[in-house]
Amino acid sequence: MTENPSAKNNGRPSSTTFWLGIVLVVGFLTRLFIYLFYQPVTYSDTPSYRRLANAVLGGFTQYDGTRTPGYPVFLALTSSDRGAWIMQLVLGFATTLLLFYIGWKLTNKPWFGGLIGLSHTFNLGQLFFESNLLTESLTTFLMVLTMAGVLFWLLYPNKRSPWLALLIGITSTFTLLVRPLFIYLPFLLLIFMWLTSKPKWPRKQTRPEDLQAQDEPSHKGQFRWQHGIAFLLPVIFLAGGWITFIHSHFGDWSLTTMTGYHLIQHTGNFFEYVPDEYAALRDTYIKYRDLHISQFGTQTNSIWDAIPEMSQASGYNFYDLSRVLTRISIQLIMKHPFLFIKNAINGWWMFWRTSFYWSAEALRLPWLVGGMQIAVQIQRAIIFFINLLFIFTSVYFGILESMVALRIKPAWMATQKSNYTLHAYTWLLLGTVWIASILQTLLDHGDNPRFLVPLQSLVILWVTIFFFQLLFDKPTSGNVKPKTA
Repeated sequence: MTENPSAKNNGRPSSTTFWLGIVLVVGFLTRLFIYLFYQPVTYSDTPSYRRLANAVLGGFTQYDGTRTPGYPVFLALTSSDRGAWIMQLVLGFATTLLLFYIGWKLTNKPWFGGLIGLSHTFNLGQLFFESNLLTESLTTFLMVLTMAGVLFWLLYPNKRSPWLALLIGITSTFTLLVRPLFIYLPFLLLIFMWLTSKPKWPRKQTRPEDLQAQDEPSHKGQFRWQHGIAFLLPVIFLAGGWITFIHSHFGDWSLTTMTGYHLIQHTGNFFEYVPDEYAALRDTYIKYRDLHISQFGTQTNSIWDAIPEMSQASGYNFYDLSRVLTRISIQLIMKHPFLFIKNAINGWWMFWRTSFYWSAEALRLPWLVGGMQIAVQIQRAIIFFINLLFIFTSVYFGILESMVALRIKPAWMATQKSNYTLHAYTWLLLGTVWIASILQTLLDHGDNPRFLVPLQSLVILWVTIFFFQLLFDKPTSGNVKPKTA
């Protein structure tokens, strides 16, 4: 007599339904609490996004090109601060569900998906950011949506189509149009999707569904030219169209007109080396830089106060000044590479320092402020520790993978019985985070920890997967032979 599998449940919900229910209820109630007892919060960047949102509503005729159009369009569509706030809470809730899906499908463990989804909801840095009228929460949603789409691409080869490639191309392009830092994302994903669709791509599979997929004809799920064209269409028309707009209106081949002002965040530390040809710009900036250092202990962001007088002293308008500062900064970097590298290393380290943006004044329950401040400090310490774990475990993983590729198998090395999808996806996570960590410090040196916010849950996902494999994918030594009956 065979046992009816459904009888084991005795009317109880399945594990997937149980954990999805917990993620849904907790995610909804948490954001309901934020909606009832918190308020939208503005920062120094918010007015510029509002101004550009009005320019969007005016047909881009007054758009000044200082920022990419993603977040201004979002503000224009939501029509008000309150509307944007509510939509960001909704997108944060959707991000939680997407992370549940990613964690569940990667490991085939609903409880793991629940852990990843809840880790995003309970992360106060992410939760409070959903009330900030800044780009991070929208970027986080688009990034996680893109990563979920790529996971679907990996899991279901028979469902790979130009339409799926187009959707992934659209979400990745939207991500870079909200945060230009992620300009590399579409190209990284295109290469990844192509490589993992090749029949000879190394597959480490243990799950039944993976083994079944391995037995399918090799031509199924391959990356065809139609997939590549469909993926690149939004990149060409959206990102390429925007760069063309900037060039035609402001003369720069760039995503924004702010390149020079970002680079001076690096080179401003050694602006004394600017040649006398630009003495007026050099001396004016140094005056504002030294004043800023005396007040805040750093030269970061002193350029924003210096721009009016630098324009007046040099005769350059806002856009010409940016171009001249770009040229000056590149010359300084070429002549003093070690000063630049020192600054870049410092910015890379700052990237991992954990950023919490929240306002005690926005909390409508004053008696909660003290406890919330303590909770924020505790979480900052925990997440910073997780960030350190990410650095060390990813380096360890890279060393192991390199040694396997070189066919070096020392006695201390164990081989994890990871499934193919999990193995490939960990590489995608590593590439996405590490490229961002390096690129952000080369292009700017400002509020570096804020650049990590859209990637923070992916960092937590990687660390959690790493330890999941250590605990549940038991390693097998190469010297141990399988038992025979």
